[in-house]
Amino acid sequence: MSGRDSAVLVLAVLVLEDGRAFHGQAYGAVGETVGEAVFATGMTGYQETLTDPSYRRQVVVQTAPHIGNTGINDEDDESDRIWVAGYVVRDPAPRPSSWRSRRDLGDTLAAQGVVAISGVDTRALTRHLRERGAMRVGISSTTTDVEQLLATVRAAPTMTGADLAGEVTTRQPYVVPAVGQRRSSVAALDLGIKSMTPRLLAARGVEVHVLPAAAGISDVLATGADGVFFSNGPGDPAATPHPVELLTEVLDRRLPFFGICFGNQLFGRALGFETYKLRYGHRGINQPVVDRQTGRVAVTAHNHGFAVRAPTDGPVDTPYGRAEVSHVCLNDDVVEGLRLTDASGRLTAFSVQYHPEAAAGPHDAAYLFDRFADLLSSRVETS
Repeated sequence: MSGRDSAVLVLAVLVLEDGRAFHGQAYGAVGETVGEAVFATGMTGYQETLTDPSYRRQVVVQTAPHIGNTGINDEDDESDRIWVAGYVVRDPAPRPSSWRSRRDLGDTLAAQGVVAISGVDTRALTRHLRERGAMRVGISSTTTDVEQLLATVRAAPTMTGADLAGEVTTRQPYVVPAVGQRRSSVAALDLGIKSMTPRLLAARGVEVHVLPAAAGISDVLATGADGVFFSNGPGDPAATPHPVELLTEVLDRRLPFFGICFGNQLFGRALGFETYKLRYGHRGINQPVVDRQTGRVAVTAHNHGFAVRAPTDGPVDTPYGRAEVSHVCLNDDVVEGLRLTDASGRLTAFSVQYHPEAAAGPHDAAYLFDRFADLLSSRVETS
């Protein structure tokens, strides 16, 4: 809440599906909400986190104790609204302090109806989630009855089996023009795309045709694009079959492909690999990932609760070419990237599980956009 120096504190409660409860004060909108409890480790970038569509139906716990210090500005949103189902912070700033700030975080949460809680021991909550795994959670500032809220939480749907891309995608196609000379074009399937991604492609001379998640191969081909991109997004990849079917048609046509985050998981499924739910996921801007070809380690931004199960001991032949794991996380060996090559060993498609657009986060992985732009340009030159 803005102006909390004079505001009346409203009590709130957070209840996990295993029965553990945390008490605090209402922050943002007064009300009740449920979702999957996940924690994000970034010390900065809360505005980008809140507006990332990948957080649909998730209650985000910020591990950094002080949130809201820099307020909300007009430049850093990754979509046109806040997507988190709820928000948990320890010590919200009483007032923002940044020359870029235009609004207070608490006021913004309230204006968009986002129920949040403050004054929570987020370190203890995060440790609990690390030990027990991600689980459903409820926040209420309309009741402090733990048993009543627990019953609501346990009746809520789980993230496993959730097909959510259609809830966050664009309703109409749109084009982001190339900046400067147009080198190529790409059809980008919006599964929950962040606004920074098309901008970074456009900055490399790529004209981006953003399509709804329900688009088919005819829609892709109608753009005349030189390749295809799959964005990040929420939900269970095993419960999202349509994009996988589309991607198999893209790969059949040998169109260059690049996928990030959810796009990486769908790429894995299109290649015949399984996906599975991580115990508590990777969310934050400090995850170390190694490129297995070069040995280069990048500090990367993550937001995923599912991952691809693929062999790391060598390549696998698929109907579309030879596939192999290109990147792994150094913390837990989770697959963080895939690459596909043709019979001559030439790269035709690739993906990463993390966020090279780094909004927010480090820029170590920005070179991947250059790689894709070059792949698209090579197709233009040979066509």
